[in-house]
Amino acid sequence: PRRLRVGISDVLPKLVCHRILEPVLDPTGRTCLICEEDMTDRLLAELSLQRLDLVLTDAPIAGAAKVKAFNHFLGDCGVTFFASASTRTLLRGSFPDCLHDAPFLAPTDETQMRRSLERWFTTHEIRPRIVAEFHDSALMKVFGREGAGVFVGPSVIAEEICREYESSVIGEIDTVRESFYAITVERKVKHPAMIRIAENARRNLFGRAAEEK
Repeated sequence: PRRLRVGISDVLPKLVCHRILEPVLDPTGRTCLICEEDMTDRLLAELSLQRLDLVLTDAPIAGAAKVKAFNHFLGDCGVTFFASASTRTLLRGSFPDCLHDAPFLAPTDETQMRRSLERWFTTHEIRPRIVAEFHDSALMKVFGREGAGVFVGPSVIAEEICREYESSVIGEIDTVRESFYAITVERKVKHPAMIRIAENARRNLFGRAAEEK
């Protein structure tokens, strides 16, 4: 079978990654999808050695990076705040004021999402009470399901998050965006499976065609 080796940044939401890669899942076995999860820098090193065909990440590779690779923008979406039934009882007022002094599960400092959320909190003069920080977004959602605090996720999969993590939506914002990129060593993608991934993400998952960034 033809193999497609994909590196997945460990900060990315796993539900979105599944939706991005779903078009290349082949029940006939003619294409075998191989997924490797790790820190972005390590995955890019593997990409440079051609041990991976592409890397999914939340930010474009910087121009000063040692790896010669190209960014393919797949799309972006706003973020939604979620809470379990037990956490909702702790919230006071309407969104977004209800987040002030609320228990909050945050991404770790080095993530793009954390930096964007911090700016948004500052703009709205909101200070949530951070009770835990997570590098793995899936683990953060598990803690949220168990009532540890409010958590965030991509709006594009809000329904799936509510269902899988037994939570409900508190509010949604578009000013904070979660982005998704495919990084390859090719300026123009030629692999048929990678073309399907990009086209599906841009046209179906994120609801509009995305231009290269």
